[in-house]
Amino acid sequence: MIRLCVGCDTIEDLLAYRRITKARGEPWWLWTRQTPKAADRLADGGSLYRIFKGMILCRQRILAVETVAGPNGSMCRMTLDEEIIRTEPTPRRAFQGWRYLEPEDAPSDLTGGADGAELPPDLARRLREAGAW
Repeated sequence: MIRLCVGCDTIEDLLAYRRITKARGEPWWLWTRQTPKAADRLADGGSLYRIFKGMILCRQRILAVETVAGPNGSMCRMTLDEEIIRTEPTPRRAFQGWRYLEPEDAPSDLTGGADGAELPPDLARRLREAGAW
């Protein structure tokens, strides 16, 4: 699954927000209006890929997908793994809501060292756009 990370410009912003919610004792939840039809597949090894300023920069494993009662009807609540896995910066246009991301279209994970995990996201994006990475 792929989704815009609204309200955060960087992975560090997302982690700062998580520190606040974790201090309140909240699990890492992502809320959406509708439950995905492929909820079983998402919870069985799927990941949420996050877009920051037009670039996929990271993913988190989806641990559970549930339909729960909300203030205006039912909602979908996804429980996410605490670990953020950085990915190759990959451009993606803005859209509303979420989309499925086929495994063959998913960016590769960065593992550190020579593959660019330590590069600032903007530099990694420019290198990728120039075809140098």
